[in-house]
Amino acid sequence: MHSAVLLIEFGSIILGLGLLGRFAGRYRLSPIPLYLLAGLAFGEGGLLPLGASEEFVATGAEIGVILLLLMLGLEYSASDLVTNLKSHYPAGLVDCALNAVPGAVAALLMGWGPVAAVVLAGVTWISSSGVIAKVLGDLGRVGNRETPVILSVLVLEDLAMAVYLPIVTALVAGAGLMTGSITLAIALAAAGLVLFVAVRYGRLISRFVSSDDPEKLLLVVLGLTILVAGVAQQLQVSAAVGAFLVGIALSGEVAEGAHTLLSPLRDLFAAVFFVFFGLHTDPASIPPVLLPALVLALLTAVTKIATGYWAARRAGISVKGRWRAGGALVARGEFSIVIAGLAVSAGIEPSLGPLATAYVLILVVLGPLTARFTEPLAMRLFRRRVDPDRPASPAEEAPRAAEASVGD
Repeated sequence: MHSAVLLIEFGSIILGLGLLGRFAGRYRLSPIPLYLLAGLAFGEGGLLPLGASEEFVATGAEIGVILLLLMLGLEYSASDLVTNLKSHYPAGLVDCALNAVPGAVAALLMGWGPVAAVVLAGVTWISSSGVIAKVLGDLGRVGNRETPVILSVLVLEDLAMAVYLPIVTALVAGAGLMTGSITLAIALAAAGLVLFVAVRYGRLISRFVSSDDPEKLLLVVLGLTILVAGVAQQLQVSAAVGAFLVGIALSGEVAEGAHTLLSPLRDLFAAVFFVFFGLHTDPASIPPVLLPALVLALLTAVTKIATGYWAARRAGISVKGRWRAGGALVARGEFSIVIAGLAVSAGIEPSLGPLATAYVLILVVLGPLTARFTEPLAMRLFRRRVDPDRPASPAEEAPRAAEASVGD
């Protein structure tokens, strides 16, 4: 009977997620808020609480986090990461200062303590690579001049997670200064070693993993990723960081093949992860934190737009491209939930999970809107400040002409 109930419940969840995904796709929306709402409906205090399948869902959610980070790692080669670090690290520093600080200050003002402040700083800092990539594709902006700037900011955020996640893991576990320092040292050493091996011996690793048979390639990559993630977690380093580093180590045709094969699995288990997070959030706990979440969302939407504008300006992008870059970075999603999930599992602050859920729900809906409308609204608002009769200087005309070649 237990097995039958488990199958019925889990099958209903997967079917429901599929229908929600189709609904979101029809209206060109991100399905993440719908998945979170589904979790709220099936969790404690929801319309239909789960019973037998909760433990199974928890395991699926952990696999979802691992696959999310693996797929991000597959997007970048080690040499690309090194190049981005050298060229765009100032944008990463500005991004951290403008977007992590509001979250930390908000947590301290609400009296949640320093650990919750570090967690909430990460929630407000990291943009959603998945949502942003989908929005850029939907808007036809993949070839725009500002898109490499957007991707550089996202890459730097992903790299920062390799350092940030072990710190948060140690803090929420209540580890002391010595234990936390050892954990961070192990994470940094592992990241440095993987980057060195990937740059120096990436072709050999990819050749070892490579296979013409899709089945064998899928099994080897998936097995290696879960194995490394488990070893990383055993060493008190985040399993997600281990998966991310495996993705970085793979390159070329292997990375492309693995990306194609693992994308459906990633989408499936990522959806389960968002449901699982919602399961652990009581819907009744969201209204009390809705106003702080809304204020924080609006504030950090503005700071993300400022981050993208500054980074694009530094790269020599025209004014329209700067506003588009800023608007595209607003969406938060999977990483904010991953970070908040660490604190929720450790029971750090009861209100942190509901606030993070409301925050992500607001910005995952607002993000596609800012990506589409920030540039036209900004140009309309600031048009009065520019004399329309003044001829453009050569410095202003060059980026405009280049931008016109790819289309506004």
